[in-house]
Amino acid sequence: MAVVAGVVFFIFRALLALIPGLADRKPIKKWAAFGALIATTFYLVLSGAEVATQRSYFMIAIVLVGVMLDRPALTVRTLTAAALLVLFLAPQSVVHPSFQMSFAATLALIATYDRGVPRMKAGADSSLGARTALWGVNEITSLIIASLVAGLATTPYAAYHFHRMAPYGVIANLLAMPVVSAWVMPMGLLGLLAIPFGFDAEFWRQMGYGIEWMDTVALWVASLPGAVGHVTTFGTAPLLLATAGLLVIGLLKTPLRWSGGALAALGIVLAASVPRPDILLAADGRTFAVRGADGLLAFHHSGGDTFAIKEWLAADADARDYHDRKLGQGIACDAAGCIGKLADGALVAYDLKPDAFEEDCRRAVLIMTTRNAPPDCAAQVIGRAMLRERGALALRRTGSGFAIDSARPPNFDRPWAPQRMRATTDTANATPAQPAASRVPPRDATPRQEDIEADQ
Repeated sequence: MAVVAGVVFFIFRALLALIPGLADRKPIKKWAAFGALIATTFYLVLSGAEVATQRSYFMIAIVLVGVMLDRPALTVRTLTAAALLVLFLAPQSVVHPSFQMSFAATLALIATYDRGVPRMKAGADSSLGARTALWGVNEITSLIIASLVAGLATTPYAAYHFHRMAPYGVIANLLAMPVVSAWVMPMGLLGLLAIPFGFDAEFWRQMGYGIEWMDTVALWVASLPGAVGHVTTFGTAPLLLATAGLLVIGLLKTPLRWSGGALAALGIVLAASVPRPDILLAADGRTFAVRGADGLLAFHHSGGDTFAIKEWLAADADARDYHDRKLGQGIACDAAGCIGKLADGALVAYDLKPDAFEEDCRRAVLIMTTRNAPPDCAAQVIGRAMLRERGALALRRTGSGFAIDSARPPNFDRPWAPQRMRATTDTANATPAQPAASRVPPRDATPRQEDIEADQ
């Protein structure tokens, strides 16, 4: 967006400056700003108007309007105005990663450049070659600083939403961004200008070469050892602390701003100390996972959809392939259901038929089922009523049973997700679990390959 606005502004002003009488008497700078605003509006529509593009457009529009009104562009205020406009048009975007990462990176860049980026200056007697080399060094230095700053600012949000980090982002930006700015975007602009005349194909072809280079860089960087850092899932409290730290560092001008580093560090400590769940259960009751003695999740699903397994692996910072058949090792199944073993040796049952309840109620600490368990079952039961009311579940073993986190916690009531009517009889609230007995599945047990219907 900045390249589009800058190039169009420069071209308009340069063309108008070729007319001496017009340049002397008329505000051609304001006219060029208006032309750049029209061009960026067209680019916004052409690009699909995602949140990051909206943010960029609003910031540039405010700057260009400031040029037309002879007002200075205050960068932090410009960012604030852009955020308010985006939230006015789409308030739900505040919880989306695009909004959070875009504004975090921009705030960090503005704060960094407001405080000054070190640049080397050439002497008055320096040769053209020395000046060119010095310009290249300054540009590379600026790109490295921008990549580091933006990468650090967006890391908490990437870890929260996608459970991963990109430690080699600076390398990718150094190799790709100069090509984007100097080749891809200019070719795209020339292609747009050439469309009415019918000879735009060559510009799109040249633009494609630049995009191919970007793809090559991305694939090469992704293939480096340790290119993807996996992060376990954590709650909103660490993310809010990291956000508060970023705001303090980015907005304050006094040395007190460095106290934001303590907030960010506290958020990191909290994120690293979040306990991992011992059992995961999908909302439809067809997919579950049990954490064994090796610390890894063992999975079972009765259906073709493996999306939940993929997401659970990412949230657990587990690099295993979600198509790997060995993910089911540790869970033994038969026609009546499945059974797995927790790290402390306690048994967890997944019952498909009523015949399995008699034995599993005596020996398992937890039973997951889409049927109604007997009311006198000694094990804690996750049944159809709880799944319907609370959605997907994450359970953590405690001394007296299980602590349960759910997609729809109790008293969760939103206009777009109204609270369901609670069942009069909740089979999940059974008596506390009793110690497990001897029915331990073999460690090399392989789950059944055919699908088991979760509900007859």
